[in-house]
Amino acid sequence: MNIILLGAPGSGKGTMAQKLTVELDIPQISTGDIFRKNLKEETPLGLQIKDILNGGGLVPDEITIEIVKNRLAEPDCSKGYILDGFPRSIAQAEALDSFQHVDCAINLDVDKQTIVSRLSGRRFCPDCNGTFHISTLGNATVCPVCGGKLIVRKDDSEETVLERLRVYESTTLPLIEYYRNQRKLVTVDGTGGVEVVYRRILDVLHK
Repeated sequence: MNIILLGAPGSGKGTMAQKLTVELDIPQISTGDIFRKNLKEETPLGLQIKDILNGGGLVPDEITIEIVKNRLAEPDCSKGYILDGFPRSIAQAEALDSFQHVDCAINLDVDKQTIVSRLSGRRFCPDCNGTFHISTLGNATVCPVCGGKLIVRKDDSEETVLERLRVYESTTLPLIEYYRNQRKLVTVDGTGGVEVVYRRILDVLHK
């Protein structure tokens, strides 16, 4: 099954994708993870997109589409995949339709106030790529998994979060209507605990 996870930044797409990839035995394809890996390794792509991402902007379509197209052509995607963070615009969705068939688009619906609280409270470990939240970390500054120093990513600052939401509303929100018109959209309430939201998604997929 080829699945797209839609929703604003901080709606929980990454968390849900990680759980679904185990349940369905298909890979999670996250453009954000691909970009961050290239940034950390300072690859030519990483250097090219560094200023864009640090400012809360979006990587140009031609770069993102080519990366996704190449990734979905790899053998581990033959049984399906979960796209997390792509497409982000109608243009990207139309490009995706030109080389892949999408079975289902799951939209995680979360209110703006909750999203700002989620993202501004995130802490990231550069050593193991773990993401955590102050709601469970408390005042801890060390990664509970590997002991690395936790940081606040620039794109998780409140100012950048609000800019990311503005960009989402202007470019990505129309995707909901795009997939609704294709009769592929399912909207799931993204508020509540991780397991609660996950069960809602599984119920939708089973139907």
